[in-house]
Formats: sequence, C-alpha cells, structure tokens
Amino acid sequence: MARKNFPLSYLLFNLLLITGMALTISAANTAEEETIQLTQGVGIDRVGRSGRSAIRTDPVEYQIVTGTWVAPKEGDVLITGATDEPTWQKTEADEDGWFQGPGRRRGYISVNVHSDSDRMMLLNGSGHSMVYVNQVPRMGDVYGYGYSFLPVRLNQGDNEFLFQCSRGRLKASLVTPSNILQLNDRDMTLPDLVVGEDVDVWGGIIVIQPMRKQMRGLFIRASLEQGGSTLTPAPPIQPMSAAKVPFRIISDAPVQPGKQKLQIELLMESDNGLSRRDFKELTLDIREPTQSRKRTFISDIDGSVQYYAVQPANRLPGGWRDPALVLSLHGASVEAINQANAYSSKTWAHIVAPTNRRPYGFDWEEWGRMDALEVLGIAKQTLHTDPARTYLTGHSMGGHGTWQVGVHFPDQFAAIAPSAGWISFFSYVGRGSREPETEIGKLIQRSSNASDTLAMKHNYAQEGVYILHGGADDNVPASQAQTMVEELSGFHRDFVYHEEPGQGHWWNLSDENGADCVDWAPMFDFFARHALPSSEQVRRASFTTVNPGVSAKNHWATIFAQEKMLEPSAIDIQFDPYKRRFVGETKNVSRLSLDVSVLPPNGALMVSLDQQEIADIRWPWSETVNLEKQEGEWSVVDKFSKADKGPHRYGPFKQAFRNRMVFVYGTRGSSGQSQWAFNKARYDAEQFWYRGNASVPVIADNEFDPADYPDRNVVLYGNANSNLAWKKLLADCPVQVNNGSVTIGAREIQGSDLACLFMYPRQDSKLASVAVVSGSGLVGMKLTDRCPYFTSGVGYPDVTVLTPGYLKDGAEGIVAAGFFGMDWGVESGEFVFQDD
Repeated sequence: MARKNFPLSYLLFNLLLITGMALTISAANTAEEETIQLTQGVGIDRVGRSGRSAIRTDPVEYQIVTGTWVAPKEGDVLITGATDEPTWQKTEADEDGWFQGPGRRRGYISVNVHSDSDRMMLLNGSGHSMVYVNQVPRMGDVYGYGYSFLPVRLNQGDNEFLFQCSRGRLKASLVTPSNILQLNDRDMTLPDLVVGEDVDVWGGIIVIQPMRKQMRGLFIRASLEQGGSTLTPAPPIQPMSAAKVPFRIISDAPVQPGKQKLQIELLMESDNGLSRRDFKELTLDIREPTQSRKRTFISDIDGSVQYYAVQPANRLPGGWRDPALVLSLHGASVEAINQANAYSSKTWAHIVAPTNRRPYGFDWEEWGRMDALEVLGIAKQTLHTDPARTYLTGHSMGGHGTWQVGVHFPDQFAAIAPSAGWISFFSYVGRGSREPETEIGKLIQRSSNASDTLAMKHNYAQEGVYILHGGADDNVPASQAQTMVEELSGFHRDFVYHEEPGQGHWWNLSDENGADCVDWAPMFDFFARHALPSSEQVRRASFTTVNPGVSAKNHWATIFAQEKMLEPSAIDIQFDPYKRRFVGETKNVSRLSLDVSVLPPNGALMVSLDQQEIADIRWPWSETVNLEKQEGEWSVVDKFSKADKGPHRYGPFKQAFRNRMVFVYGTRGSSGQSQWAFNKARYDAEQFWYRGNASVPVIADNEFDPADYPDRNVVLYGNANSNLAWKKLLADCPVQVNNGSVTIGAREIQGSDLACLFMYPRQDSKLASVAVVSGSGLVGMKLTDRCPYFTSGVGYPDVTVLTPGYLKDGAEGIVAAGFFGMDWGVESGEFVFQDD
C-alpha cells in the first residue's frame, strides 16, 4: 500500500466530500493518499446462461434483485439449499494484481474491502463486464482499456465488490481522488491538425466528479501552444460519476508538420470568477495534407465527439475531377487510424475509416452501423467525392460489418469487399443454436432480425462483391466466406472469391505499402471497374428489409411499413419510363412510396402491385406516390402521417437510444426507487460511454423541461408514480406502469415485482421517441439493471414485461411482449401474454 502526506487542499477536499453526511473522519484518514489493490476474494465460474440474447439466466443477479443476496464466503453454495451446486472458492491475485483463481470464466469474484470510515474512492478495474459496489451496479472494463476510474462510496465497515467476469482476467484497485473535480486523460478523443487548415475542431475528455452533489458552472478551456484559447461550457456532472465532455479548439492554421502542445483546463465558476480545478497537458499531431489524419465531429446520435480517420487521395494532375471514396471498417480491437494506415495512399480514392464508436464497439451493427453511415455522409460532403464511386470494405469484424452495412444499404455502394469477414452472430458465435420454444421467445428473437445477414442476401445483387479470405485463417475460418459463395451463387452474377492459400487472419505478401489482406490490388481493380447508378438509371428495385427504421429506401422505392413487424419485407418492382409505369410484387409490405421525380412531370402514370392495377393515380403535387395496402387491396393516399410508424420512428425498443437522447431519472418515488432511478441512469450513461464513446446528459425529472430538448429522444427511469416527466411525455400512452401493476391496453398485469421496457412516440414531436426503463416496484426496477440492450445483436420488442423468474427460467419469466401497430396502438399491434 503506497502512502504519502497530502497537502491542506486535500483536507479541504475531504470536508467538501462529506458535506451533508453524518459521519466523522479521523485525521489519519484525511492526511493520506491511499491505493488499495484488491488481491483476495472468493470466486465461482460459469454462472447462468447469457450470450447475445435478451433471454438469459443468472442466479446471482436473481438474488440481488430479490433482496436475498448475502456476500459469499469460501465453501458457500451458489443457491442456498440446492444440491450438487458449485461452491464459492478462494481466489487470489498474482504479483501483478491479476486474479488467477475461480470466477474469471463467465463467473463472479467477490472481494470484501474494510474501511474505518465512510469515504469516497476511485475504482480502477480491468477485465470485468460490470461490478456491484454494495449491490449498486457500475460500469466494467471488459476489454481492458484501462481508463475506467469511477467514484465509489466506501461505507464504514465491510464493503462488497462483486465483479462479473467473462474474458478470463480481472485486476482492480481503489485510489483516493486527487481533487473535488479531476480530468482523466486516458480516454481522449482528439483530432489531428493539418498544415494550412484553420483550426476549428472538437475534442472530448473525461471529467471525474466524486462529490455527492451535482456540479454546475463547469468549463473546459483548450489552449494551443502556438496561440488560440477556447472556452467551452460543460454540462452539469451528476454526483459520484464520470462523464465524457466535449470541448472546442480554435486557432490559426499550423504552418509546418510536427507536434503542438495542448493544455486542457477544467474550470469552475466561483465568486471570484473562474477557478482552475484540474489541468492536463497533451500533444496534438500536425499532419501534411497528403498524410493520414484523424478528424473529429459532433455526432447526431448523442451529441458526443467522435472521430474518423482518412488516408487521403494523392491525386495526379489531370486525374479524375472528383475522387472515389472507400469506406473501410476496422476489426475488433483495431483503432480507426490504424485501419487507415493499413492502406497505401491512392491517386484516385480517399480511404475513410469510421470507428464503430470503439475498437470493439458494436460489431458494426446498431450504433456501429449508424456511425459508419454518419461518417459516410460527412466524408462525402467534406471530401467532395464522386457519388457514383463509393465502395465498402473491411477486415474481420469489419468484414462482418461490410456484409451487414452492404446488405442494409445496397444503393449506397457500387461494390463491397469483405475480408476475413464472418456472416452474422447466427453463424459465427452460435446464437442460432438455441431456438426459442415459447411464442414470447420467438417474438423477442424477431427484434434482432436486423442481425440476420442472410435474411436480406438478395440485396447483394445490386452490388459488385469481392470476397477475400486467408485459407489458413484460424480466427475467422474460411468456411464463413465459402458459405457466402454458396449463398450468392444461386442468384448473383457479379462476384469474385479469392482465398489466399496458407495465409492466416492478417497477412501481407507484397513489398508495396499497405497490408494485402485489406489493401489487395485485385480488389481495388474490382472497385475501379464498378460505378453506382443514379436513381433515374435504375429500372428495377429489388430490395429486402427487416425493419424500415433501419433501412427503408432503395433508389426510388421506400418501404414505409410492414404487415408483420420485423419479419422480412421485400419488393421487386420494374420501372418502365417509356410506358410511365411501375409493375411489381411485394411481400409483407403495407405502405410503400414511389419517387416519381425520375419521370418527366407530365402525362399519366400506371402502377400495378401484386397483380392489382391501381386506378385514379393523378400526377401528384409532390414528387412521390404513396400507396397503402388494407385488407389485401392497394390504394393511393395523399401522405403518411408522421404520427404513425415509419422510417423516421419505427421501433423496437433500442431504436430510441439515438437522436441526441437524454436520460431522465425519477425523484418522486420511495427513497429506494429514487435512488435506483439515479443509479440506473448513471449506469446506463457509463455503459454507453464505455461501449460507444458516448456523452449522454443525465437529468433529474424535477429539472427536466421538454421545451429545453425539442425533438430529442428521452429515456425515462421510473414509473408513472415516481417520475415527474411521465405525465408530460406519456399521459396518453396505452402502456402505463404504476406501483403494483403494468397496464397494456385493456390488459392489467398485477404485481410489485414487474420490470417493463418499452418505447413510444414523444407526443410533442413528429420525430422523437421516449424509451422507458421501468418497474411496478423496486424489485421490478432492479430487474432492468442488467438487461443487455447496449450489446449488439440483442433485441427487445416495442414492449417487454419481465418477472424475476426471467433470471431463473429464461423466456418463461417473460410475461408479455409485443409490437405496437402502425398507429402505435395495442389493439392494432401484435402482443403475446404468458397466460394466454
């Protein structure tokens, strides 16, 4: 244990920490900085059933949720009174601090920390999925990034740290905070500067706030060594939390490559103006215009600072006027800038590498997919690329991302090229091996159908496809590529498969710059021979989607709604410009829009769908013809209501976690409910920061005014009795959660231990949604704590109601689940109840 004397400022800091707390801290504790390495505990392996599924079991979590948990001792059985149950066993850390015994493999490690007084510490852990600190959930560091420093409270006496582990490693320590507010520079998001470009860029840094009250009046001042100082207001930081805070950097253009120092100051308003609370000195790289660089931007997903990397085209005099764009998706654990640097510079194409929100991130699904599309749009605009020459590629996890993004958006890419890519979670991690047996289980699995690559495979016919794989790949076996060759062979007429004999997962054969497993010359030749047609050049739209809220548009056709939610919906429509007609077939489509701007604005128009000629089509005042199918008959409608489901707001539950959402926790429940709401909102913000480099505001309901957040999504924590924002946003919602019951339409489910997740339109917005993390009592609320909705590939429908039995028996503990109808109604939707 390292100890040293600490200055008077630390004594004042401790006094501030305990403001409002009825306790006494001894002089010995206030005069020392302390590091406590966690080295001994008890562990247990292989607890419950999890994986990439909303249906799971966990007997440890069950006991915590139901209030029966007791910190285990060596020799205790996992479930009291059970026979042949595994027991908790002693586990210890090695000399480097890594635990070596039981608990590391899909299990738990429980460590007791004794404190002589109540005090605040920072928990730094690595290798765990999450941790309960005295049964309060906090973020883990499953990938071992090493930047997790979370303020935690040690109570006087014994304190339990219960780590959930999955990847075989755990290391953890507690350290004394160095200040009332401090900066953590281990997880910076920073741009590169470019010679000759004026500096107006964004960065992101973590602010650690160990106080027991909200901190306001904060600012970040960024000052460059060669001039330029910018002050950016920071959002309020919630008690005992860490938050990624954006800041702006403005300065004159650098004149030569190299490095430039950047000073970051954390400032706080006081009676005497702004006072400094912490500072860090960093270094920014200055790159030549011809060199690779990192670019930052403010994301529309959550308002956070993200970055992407560019390997710019070094264009020849007299070359193409507008260069091509190659969007390259990185593999697991790879940084975007390293992905860009794996390519040699091209004369005719920019290489652009988005981040997937993190090196592991979201497997290029969900928020990773959103990140790829967001970066694609920014890059097209800022790099002024040729819209007909956009290509998609990626390696390993990025190869999977190529299959995924390419299948959802086939009209965005002239050609795609997955390298060492796996097909889907169903093929690569075995999720498809556990088919749900209950109707509720089947409905919930539909919520993750967007992950089912092969369900939409015919979309690839619109793109050239080059498949690259090492024949001796022991990470992603070549059988994944071979399966895709078999799937494509039945309908695709423009694909190439190259399997390099004897090569593994990452390989390079030539002496040119760039790694051949990504920068493969024949693959780029394939790109160069492909161009993306404009919509007016496309005569046939053959397209499948499983969720219009994910992908709806294909050239001049847009699927607005389905007959059966989240089942594959398909169109195959021929456009004959001379005859001025659209003729085709649909499957599982109830609303369809045709963009008729591809026709000259005069003359008649004929549409025939599903062998039905649609009469009385007049030339529209707008550029679209909107078609609706009811009781098997198509008809023309003026427009689709924004109040209904559509590509702008469709569901299911996880789709609400975007559109610059804010987390609003309830303060009007019992003390236990209010504390849970804050803990859960903070935990979700931590989880999304960790997994998605996110910055989500966390706000108390009594400080939330919907007018301050127009057209932004809102996530509510609590129920109609405990969250003041409920009546402002959900008064007319057909799903109501109160203490003691959950009501879905005309059906009331009684009980104080029910958990409920659902999403619904925000009534004061034509765009925004409300997501609800709720319960009919404290037990039900705690049951939502670890629902894995930030894990890619895990789906929840529009509405899900759970009982604690869910953690014991899986799908049998889910009492209701369903999708709202097109009008966001229950009666018009599809719901399954366990007691039916």
